[in-house]
Amino acid sequence: MSPGDERGYGSGSSRTDDGYSTIGGTRQTRTRLPDGEGGDGYGTPRRPVRSSRSLVTVVGVVVLLIAAIAFANMSGGGGDGNNGRSGSSGTKPDSSSTAATGTKPVTGKNGSIPSGFAHDEQGAQSAASNFAVALGSVGMFKKDSRHEIVNTIYTSEAAEKLKGPQDAAYSANFLGKLGLDPDGNAPQGSVFVSRTIPVGTKLEAFEGDTAKVSVWYTGLIGMSGPESTDPVRTSWKTWTVQLSWTSDGWRAVSDAQKDGPAPVPGDVAASSSEEISKAVEQYGGFTYAR
Repeated sequence: MSPGDERGYGSGSSRTDDGYSTIGGTRQTRTRLPDGEGGDGYGTPRRPVRSSRSLVTVVGVVVLLIAAIAFANMSGGGGDGNNGRSGSSGTKPDSSSTAATGTKPVTGKNGSIPSGFAHDEQGAQSAASNFAVALGSVGMFKKDSRHEIVNTIYTSEAAEKLKGPQDAAYSANFLGKLGLDPDGNAPQGSVFVSRTIPVGTKLEAFEGDTAKVSVWYTGLIGMSGPESTDPVRTSWKTWTVQLSWTSDGWRAVSDAQKDGPAPVPGDVAASSSEEISKAVEQYGGFTYAR
């Protein structure tokens, strides 16, 4: 990523230039007031900075979970028309919603995905969080690992309906737009980044053997390398999944996602491609549990 692209990085920065301006040949201090109160101090509201996005950027952000989610609706769940909205009670979560529960996290593994989540509300939220991580991983861009992930996360009926359409979605043309070869491999000397990092979960509904959970997450996606034209950036989304308790534990039946909630971008300068590549290689992921 070049310094000139920093303003348009991520979801768009509303940062302005320095707080001083040379006006009429003199150095004058310009006081910037909040929008709606004069904008730049001279009666003209500031116009928001526009962020430019290439086709690859748009495709890259959308790809996080999109193939799995878009085609999961074919399994009969049809997504969720109430996705992302608060439950019927309308109550706010108390302070314990982000506190440790005292229950030990699972230690089992089903392939690369944690397993053994409890048959209760906490277990459903933990399962949904770890499913979101797997669906947003680089493994989804390679056919064999994608099938393994889908078989592990979804019910057998839903998985069979997903794999064919997903294979078509992850076409050689699509992978090429992300800088990957037809097998989902990054060019030599580059690192393809795709991660989902859950921020929190919300239990939308729970009835014994079924549960509906929303996972609010931030994602990283892009190519880190000296010749990359698709730098690693962030996205914010909410993924809502309908779960069913089976003989193998919690499994996804259908799911849907929407953009946000997204916070205001911070003022931390974007790291170099080399720094991002090292971070991805040196920092592993977590097993998420409530």
